[in-house]
Amino acid sequence: MKTRNHFLLMLAAGAMFATSCKKNDSGSTTISTPPLQVGQTVSDAQPLCGAIKGTMLSGKTYTIGCDVVVPAGDTLLLQAGVRVNVTGNYSIAVKGTLISLGTKDNPNWFTVPGLTKTDVASVDPSTDPAFAGKWLGINADTSCQLLVLKWTHLEYGGGAWTNPSVNGVKSGDLSRLIFFQNPAGSLIIEDSWLYGCVDDAVRIAGGKFSIMRNTIEKCGYQGGDVFNAKSGSVGDMAYNMFVGTATTGTKASNKGGLNPQTNINMYNNTYVNGGYRQIQTGRGGSVNYEEGSKGSAYNNLIVNCKFGLRIVNNPAADTLNMHYGYSYNYGDSLSIVNQFYPQGYITVPQSSDMPNPSSYLPSGYVLGAPYNASALVGQNNPQFVNYPLPAPGVQNITYATGFDFHLKSTSPCIGKGYTAFSALAVVPVDPNFGATTISQPGKDIGCYQADGSGNQH
Repeated sequence: MKTRNHFLLMLAAGAMFATSCKKNDSGSTTISTPPLQVGQTVSDAQPLCGAIKGTMLSGKTYTIGCDVVVPAGDTLLLQAGVRVNVTGNYSIAVKGTLISLGTKDNPNWFTVPGLTKTDVASVDPSTDPAFAGKWLGINADTSCQLLVLKWTHLEYGGGAWTNPSVNGVKSGDLSRLIFFQNPAGSLIIEDSWLYGCVDDAVRIAGGKFSIMRNTIEKCGYQGGDVFNAKSGSVGDMAYNMFVGTATTGTKASNKGGLNPQTNINMYNNTYVNGGYRQIQTGRGGSVNYEEGSKGSAYNNLIVNCKFGLRIVNNPAADTLNMHYGYSYNYGDSLSIVNQFYPQGYITVPQSSDMPNPSSYLPSGYVLGAPYNASALVGQNNPQFVNYPLPAPGVQNITYATGFDFHLKSTSPCIGKGYTAFSALAVVPVDPNFGATTISQPGKDIGCYQADGSGNQH
């Protein structure tokens, strides 16, 4: 693995120096750097099947015509502006390395041709193609050391496995948009878009990760979390925008028996309308720690979610090593405001939370006990630039299209964040082979910062 990574870095360095020069209008010289290329060019002449490696070229559309695999020791690299159309219930298995280098102006796509987004309220999820499970997603095997997705759209995943091509899944299991399972490997998902899946959108069964500045819509049909990390997982989930999740947006569990202990920082995320398609009772819609997991959760904006920050007592999270606060909660109904501190769980109210829990919890409040916060219904509007609050048919708005979740200059969330902690920052930082930027905690609540940092969508 060290030899292969050294080879990749040599290729990257070669690309950096293989530049072209030209004169601009002022007579000075500018230098342009060609797109990174690894190995041979992948042909777009025929549907891809079986083993693939090399470089998918900018501006090209590639078709997946059966299960494909990136072999161990090989790399598949997507330059900016690549579209991958998956035409059936097929998997992209990654035993080696996959790197998708989309950009803000020229993103990449993993999608299903012929489908149309149904971004209107009150669509029946049983008829919405977002929840139909059209392909098997990107599945990293235990040998995958590096999976990088930058400015990349992933859509319509969640098909059922019939002939598993990677470890950790069996026939009949529902797939994820992304599955990663190497505690020694690195997963980077940044500035990307996840739209539509049936169960978990991203399952991390061990790995170091940085999941930052992404936008997530319509993930989970009747269950499933968005970012669901199990034992052996360590990393950061920050500046993500969640709309209309089936269950939680960010979840930590130490289930699985792998080392190290699950340790996740979840900060400066925005969660809107989460938890309403989950058919099991008592399960959440925003932030969740359970079963021996630990970490820090700060500066999260939770709007009209079925549950607020959920610290589970059975099986219990590692409460001795939990740190959280500065959560901003808003609810349009009594059922929502009465679950800012979820009933039946052990979330400890923090004086830094907004609204201040002392203003509505009864004297002698017992963790997880019912309470009445009727005075909070429709109060403490976070003031999004363009999103209706109170929201008509809360659970029916499951998409971000047409809305703007940035904060108005008068928002009570501005300047209320906590910054006296740091990202875990466990992955490499590199323009191609790691995280572009690991965003540290922000001074404003939620994923959009008043200074223009944070989520860039």
